Formats: sequence, structure tokens, C-alpha cells
Amino acid sequence: MSTASEKIIVALDVETLEQAQELVGCLSNTVGAFKIGKQLFTRCGPEAVAMVHAAGGRVFLDLKYHDIPTTVAKAGCEAARSGVFMFNVHALGGSAMIGATVKAVREMANKTGTPAPIVLAVTVLTSMAETDLAEIGIREPVEQVVVRLARLAQTAGADGVVASPREIRLIKEACGPEFIVVTPGIRPASSAQNDQKRTLTPAQAVQAGADFMVIGRPITQAPDPRATALAIAAELEAAEK
Repeated sequence: MSTASEKIIVALDVETLEQAQELVGCLSNTVGAFKIGKQLFTRCGPEAVAMVHAAGGRVFLDLKYHDIPTTVAKAGCEAARSGVFMFNVHALGGSAMIGATVKAVREMANKTGTPAPIVLAVTVLTSMAETDLAEIGIREPVEQVVVRLARLAQTAGADGVVASPREIRLIKEACGPEFIVVTPGIRPASSAQNDQKRTLTPAQAVQAGADFMVIGRPITQAPDPRATALAIAAELEAAEK
């Protein structure tokens, strides 16, 4: 698998374990990881994670934990215990919640002698624009909110953030090149935006500095998902040169 391919995380936003298993079987040697989000996890639970691991894949557990610090820290430890590659919390939960989760997960990893998963903080959803933020009382520009949340997450100990591709450069400038940015909202030029509002193409995202990109429907609903994933990887390789 190429370095470019490892940047691709395929979103398993499907209804059944069988559908997810079919995609994993098709793509497990072609992409870097698989995202298990609220839909699949709510229906199938940890069995979905185990299925991806059994196929030799890595899991990004995208449940956006957001609760009191103790509750999220315990949930994070369970995510780590399941062997996921990375998981996320919501930055709006604040620094105490993020810090408690990072501390608990790393302590557990040290005690068990296992690698700690990457802990990410979600900034502003890619489906949201400034009008959506204004509706909930946030009057600042989206980019300013995202950078502030990224700095908060970094100070609290998170390894990186989830943010739209349009904020990647700003985050890297504010938090440094080693701070991980995972970006959804990736749409090849030929694809529809669907419900995403702040998007870039895969090539634009990698040129901006994305460490990983989450891609769902453009791959999973393609006539040939594997061929589409390989084509996107080739596009990334060309963009990196």
C-alpha cells in the first residue's frame, strides 16, 4: 500500500454489517483505515470494529464523544481497549473533558503495554457554515472558531483534530505541522457535495497538509469502489510530488 493510500479513510456509513463487510473485503488492502460512525455502531456495536480488525483493517471510531469528563474518559478507554486506531471527542466539550480522556487512555495504554490510539477533537462539522453557527449564538467566522478549538484541543493534550479541508493550513500554522488534521468533506471534482458545505478535492486537501481524509459516498457508492479508491490514491501521489 502506498503512503498516499494510507491517508484515505473510507466511511462505512451503511445500514448493515454485511454491507460493511463487503466494502472492507473489497478495500482492505487499498486504503489506510475505515471509519465506523454512529449509524453502523448503533446498529452493530463492537461487532463492526471486530469485523474490520479480523479483515486486517484499522478503525477510526467516529462517535464524537461529548459528555462530562469522567464519562467520556471511560468511553475513550473502552474505545482504546477495542483496539481502534483512533477515535474522537467533540472539542465543544472543553479542555477538561479532552484532557481527562487523553490522560485516561494513555495511562491505560501504559499499564497494558499497548499502543494508545490517536485522540482527535472535532472542531466545526463540515455541514455547518457561518449561518449555522450564528443560529446557535456563535458570531465569529468559521475559520476563527475552528482554530480556537484546535488550539484548545492541543493544549488539552489531543493528538489532532477533525476539521474541514478549508481550515487545514490555518490549523497547521496555529498548532504546528505535527498536529494531526483528519478531514472529511473530501469530494473528487466529479462528485456531488451532498450535505457537505466546506469541501475540497483530494489533491487540494493533501496539498493543504491533510494527514488523513475521510471519504464516503464517492468511494462506497461508486460502481467499482476499489478502482475509485486507487484512482484517488494516484491523484494524491501526483499532488504530493
